[in-house]
Amino acid sequence: MKITLLGTGDAPGTPVIGCTCPTCIDAQNGGRSKRTRFSILVESQNGKVLVDTGPDLRSQLLVNGVHHVDGVIWTHTHYDHFAGFAEFHRVQYNVDVYGIKETLNYILEYLHYMHPRHHEVKMYSPFLLIGLEFTLFEVVHPPAKRPVGVMIKEGNKKVVITGDTQRNISGRSLELIENPDLLIADAIVPPTVEVKKHMNSEEALDLARSIGAKRVVFTHLSHYFAPHEIASKELPLGFDGMEINV
Repeated sequence: MKITLLGTGDAPGTPVIGCTCPTCIDAQNGGRSKRTRFSILVESQNGKVLVDTGPDLRSQLLVNGVHHVDGVIWTHTHYDHFAGFAEFHRVQYNVDVYGIKETLNYILEYLHYMHPRHHEVKMYSPFLLIGLEFTLFEVVHPPAKRPVGVMIKEGNKKVVITGDTQRNISGRSLELIENPDLLIADAIVPPTVEVKKHMNSEEALDLARSIGAKRVVFTHLSHYFAPHEIASKELPLGFDGMEINV
């Protein structure tokens, strides 16, 4: 299984329009602080699946040489996680999309001119895709309705993507995602910045410790972190284009 972090930014991305903070300046100069919006590519020998389709999807697919996908999984209904699906218009028809009922209904009504093949999935019910086992689990990201994280298994290997979430994930979900080989965690800000809908970096590290993650990588990162080359010396920050073999 191969994981590629196509986009590791939060909703505004980095650089933020009009911002001249050191991180945004570094991003404008081409450093790894430059972050497009959230999307993750999951690959097996049998195909490619996207977890979320952020607004920058077109450039992400072009940069990473992705010509076709075998499925899309949506975690929730916020635009920075689905709006890029429109880039498949007149490019790839009848894309297979997966998610819980409420999420599919909202997104497909918004993208009413698209005609994907939609597959309703229930939380905690595993399903197979590209030879991998996927399970959606409940997380907490108000005011989104029933947001989910994604667990992926191949043999004895386990990857967990938290999606957007607060730290107070339910016991049922925590039990499911124990002992992952890789945890890709929402960590939108350092602990010095107040946040209500996401985890900060300290909370993400606490989650990783509590579930026994062998490795953790942060994503959904804002410009409130120091420039990447500085912040990554102390924190496991992901970056756009980062590839991880599991």
